[in-house]
Amino acid sequence: MSRRKEDASVRLESLDLGYLALFVGQRVNEQVLEDIHAAGFTGLRHAHGYVFQHLLGGPRSISELAELLEVTQQAASKTVAELEALGYVERTASEDARVRRVALSARGQAAVERTRALRAGLQKRFERQHGAAAVDAARKLLAAVLTSLGGAEAVRARRVRAPR
Repeated sequence: MSRRKEDASVRLESLDLGYLALFVGQRVNEQVLEDIHAAGFTGLRHAHGYVFQHLLGGPRSISELAELLEVTQQAASKTVAELEALGYVERTASEDARVRRVALSARGQAAVERTRALRAGLQKRFERQHGAAAVDAARKLLAAVLTSLGGAEAVRARRVRAPR
């Protein structure tokens, strides 16, 4: 092996907790996205999940989504139009004809259910490979660290922002 390849190698155990948690999360999200596409839910991107999270409780207006996502109305409208074209969201009735409201379509809800099943399957896989106690301890540690950093409430309230 050349000296150059040795120098480029990273010892995972030497990384700090934040980077390891980030990289695990990214890889899990990549795996879920690959599997969801293979299951026929094509066109979805990681960023769409942030919109889905805000539609789980029911229909929202574009302006509500923009506020929740902390983006412009134009950006929210563009993402919603993309999801609508893919069949994951649909327009719903609104008391005010000037207000465009959207909700998850049956296809969108099915994508959510499939994603949850895929994540549950990965959880079971981790428990088989590493032991349920170790996985539970890792979850508790990461939850405690998130709380200590002041990020727990944003997760609880579904107010996690997409990376910029």
